[in-house]
Amino acid sequence: MILDKIIKGTDIKSITGHADTEVAGVAYDSRAVLPGYLFVAVRGENVDGHNFIEDAVGRGAVAVVCEEEPAGKAVEVPVVGVKDSRAALAAISNNFFGRPSESLYVIGVTGTNGKTTTTYLIKSILESWGKKVGLIGTIQCMIGDEPYDARHTTPEALEFQGLLHKMLISGCTHVVSEVSSHALAQKRVDGTLFRTGVFTNLTRDHLDFHKTMEEYYLAKERLFMELLHGAAVVNFDDQYGRRLIADINNLRTELKGCYTYGLEKGSDLMAAEIGKSFDKLRFKILDGGIHKVETSLTGLPNVYNILSAAGAAVSIGVPWDVILKGIRDAKAVRGRFERVEAGQKFLAIVDYAHTEDALERLIYTARGLTEGKIITVFGCGGDRDAGKRPKMGAVATRLSDFVVITSDNPRSEKPEKITKEIEAGAVKRNYLIEPDRREAIRRAVLMARDNDVLLVAGKGHEGSQIVSGRSFHFSDREVLEEAIKQLVGND
Repeated sequence: MILDKIIKGTDIKSITGHADTEVAGVAYDSRAVLPGYLFVAVRGENVDGHNFIEDAVGRGAVAVVCEEEPAGKAVEVPVVGVKDSRAALAAISNNFFGRPSESLYVIGVTGTNGKTTTTYLIKSILESWGKKVGLIGTIQCMIGDEPYDARHTTPEALEFQGLLHKMLISGCTHVVSEVSSHALAQKRVDGTLFRTGVFTNLTRDHLDFHKTMEEYYLAKERLFMELLHGAAVVNFDDQYGRRLIADINNLRTELKGCYTYGLEKGSDLMAAEIGKSFDKLRFKILDGGIHKVETSLTGLPNVYNILSAAGAAVSIGVPWDVILKGIRDAKAVRGRFERVEAGQKFLAIVDYAHTEDALERLIYTARGLTEGKIITVFGCGGDRDAGKRPKMGAVATRLSDFVVITSDNPRSEKPEKITKEIEAGAVKRNYLIEPDRREAIRRAVLMARDNDVLLVAGKGHEGSQIVSGRSFHFSDREVLEEAIKQLVGND
């Protein structure tokens, strides 16, 4: 593809050199450059691609896109000056892969909690409808039944458009993607034609990146106000959801409807008569008709996830019998209220809850399932929003019978510093501190009795722990299962 076609739609300030240069590939990391590639210099949080332009040219880049005029060897190739390299990378990636979203039905799911489970539910519903579906998300990406590892909740623009292209040529007709606030703020999905957008909720998270809740909301809002070209599906019970509904109704009247869902009266899809147990969830969805839901998923958060998935399906015309079958067939998602069973007589759960709101919902869900004690193991990540640490400490100690405060991914911070900041929010003396996560889980298992619920929160599906900047294999599920087996074996 020639350079002139690849850069179409970018906000160009200047071009030097020949715009008809043939381009064989695109890279934004100089180490990935091969002969014939176009190099896009992007400013990252820690590294500035403009410092590697000469390296990219030395590796064979035949053209460069950048915000600043390069020097040295780089001037020997065509240089495209742009106002925003990230926006340019999104447009370039979209062009290079043939604008794949225009030939797919892409559904984007954003929000603080519930994105992953909602995407899996939508995928299950669409497959029940006979469609081949691609999935892009936190745990993995999938093309039909074939899994791919996921490095980010939403990949960088080049990988994102490449995945859409691969899904298209593999025969997918629909794609369901988690869309993170980072991705929206960094324009990773710009240029994508989203036909349905789902908003799950908004609670405190990622404020190390967004700084304020207002910035966080505005990042999420971009999906609906700038990138969506179909229908919106929004949580009516969430305060930011109601704000988004008003914004859509006032400013995006050209959209194909705004479907609301929730437990409160006034939503288009409302849940009623919710029956919960250890291994099943039953309720009705009211939308003028009555639709009986039965699923092996459990807990109130999954009521909301099911409502959002059903709303997305309704927005594209999936029949209700197919929707209910897809919900019924959906399996529990790894690390999302995932049961661990190794012969014990208490309920052991691994969950990804790593925000104040998610932890609160998790403990409330557990409380509704037992008359026994709730024992919660959790920590907070290092080098991330420290303001949520005492808040999570308050929620855990207020709602649990006992709490083991531990580390999560301390990264470059000292685990003892993080646990101390969590402890500062404790509202009761019903806790102990054990910075070693493996030992913390073992001690919690020893405390659990028949009919109790043991919650291990924060890491969910993750298979590693980052300590002092180094990554080690660590699975909450594996550690919890091992501790339970030791306990049961000693009985």
